[in-house]
Amino acid sequence: MDTDFGVLPGAADMRAYVAGVVDRLTQRSRLPLDYSVASLRLVDFMVDGVRRGRPDIGQVAGLLQGLGAYTGEVIVRRAGAEWVDLGAAQRELFGQPSGVRMPDGRVWNPLGKVVNRFELGGPEESVQRLYLLLHGRARRTADSRAACGR
Repeated sequence: MDTDFGVLPGAADMRAYVAGVVDRLTQRSRLPLDYSVASLRLVDFMVDGVRRGRPDIGQVAGLLQGLGAYTGEVIVRRAGAEWVDLGAAQRELFGQPSGVRMPDGRVWNPLGKVVNRFELGGPEESVQRLYLLLHGRARRTADSRAACGR
């Protein structure tokens, strides 16, 4: 599987970049990367599978970057976040050019979380867990819950 997804774009082009990542990752396999919260568990499994081979991070950096961008796009679509270009201080802190800003203004680094999952492993580095514990997610209104049958 070709995992060189190119240079990570700025926030404005992140959605198109992630669409390309998903297309390439699902082209030969039937990975259910459907932007659901449940699909983040698959991201955890993929990173864990890559870890088992103990490759150098340089060998898998493109894949980790793509999975991190996918994780961010799930947060954007499901939690009401938006992609943002990070300032110099945040780029220095996160080691990434882009992050996601939650409705409450907090900025998160899903790309770095995927790298942490690769480097450290363990349940505390789960990207699905990151989503489930995110502060500042957009709240569902009573109308949206009613539309879902709840």
